[in-house]
Amino acid sequence: MAMDFAIARLPRIEFGAGVRHRLPALAAGFGRRVLLVTGGRSLLQGPLWPELEAGFAAAGLDVIGHRVSGEPSPEAIDAAVQRYRDRNVSVVVAIGGGSALDAGKAIAGLLLPGNPVLDHLEGVGPERPYDGPALPFIAAPTTAGTGSEATRNAVLSTHGEGAYKKSFRDERLVADYAVVDPDFLATCPPAVIAGNGMDALTQLLESYLSLRANPFCDALALDGLAHARDSLLGLYRDPGDAAARAGMAYASLLSGITLAQTGLGSVHGLAAPLGAFFPVPHGVACGTLVAAATAVNISALSAREPGHPALARYAVVGRLLTGRAYPDDGEARAALVALLEAWTGQLDLPALDHFGITIGDHPRIVANSRGSSMKTNPIVLEDSEISAILEARQSASGPG
Repeated sequence: MAMDFAIARLPRIEFGAGVRHRLPALAAGFGRRVLLVTGGRSLLQGPLWPELEAGFAAAGLDVIGHRVSGEPSPEAIDAAVQRYRDRNVSVVVAIGGGSALDAGKAIAGLLLPGNPVLDHLEGVGPERPYDGPALPFIAAPTTAGTGSEATRNAVLSTHGEGAYKKSFRDERLVADYAVVDPDFLATCPPAVIAGNGMDALTQLLESYLSLRANPFCDALALDGLAHARDSLLGLYRDPGDAAARAGMAYASLLSGITLAQTGLGSVHGLAAPLGAFFPVPHGVACGTLVAAATAVNISALSAREPGHPALARYAVVGRLLTGRAYPDDGEARAALVALLEAWTGQLDLPALDHFGITIGDHPRIVANSRGSSMKTNPIVLEDSEISAILEARQSASGPG
């Protein structure tokens, strides 16, 4: 947590209600043929799509539509690259949740080179350097959670035997424009708001606690946490609340910026195998585990590294999220865990057994949790401590 730091490339950010109307002009700045990557149906069947479609037509753009259903797999990315690589695409525009944005990012990165994404996927295959070039890419999130519009990695998943969730990561994959319009959140169902919102909050928290934390990202993470505090529950109760929409869209954007620069922690370390081995949405995995992971991290730090600066940082977040000036750091940390537990309940985030996970599955999950995210957790957790996180959220009735 030293003063020395480097900040990698960020997109040009267009933020605010109505900025979606700038998408056609921004795309036209790169050429006339647009590959438009969207989710399966929510955008295309929603109330904002007709005006977006009309805007692209009015700008004289030739739009090729590509739908992404569920989390993108390497096979799906390769198929899209082969389908569109000879279509003279000028720019890739992705409008949707994290899956659509990740898919668009990966496709934009590979349409020109044309090689399989497995060549570059971390922890899978040969891990060859990515040389590019990438096509111009514009990302417009319709959910507030992943922050993918501001990151340099595309998360790809497989399921079944040998399942994994890994990243295709390079600074050249960063979007040229991140177009963040809070109005997209108005049609999000409460369950999506809950999972994605807790994902954003977790990313902000883990960025602030990361071993690679730095003063630049600290300021963004704390500001994002303040906006999540003031907006998440309000948006969950009323997606029509414009101020809450803006607050969570902003918090999510900041979470993407900070995670890209600092890395994450134990929650995201566990979310990867949970999402690969079981039908657990990424945001739900983060939201259901963040309170337990925070408690375990604090306990491990207190026992083995009581002078670690992360303990003071947890206290800072406890005071920030609760809005109370606890004089004692231990009290502030306890209040943080209690608040996160309360939010988990208020947002109706399901326990692990809801997804068919049993205690017997825990060893496999733990064994596959030590990916890149776990490497920046403030303390190296023992297997028993990682298991304790899972046990605390195994069932709604409590540990075990």
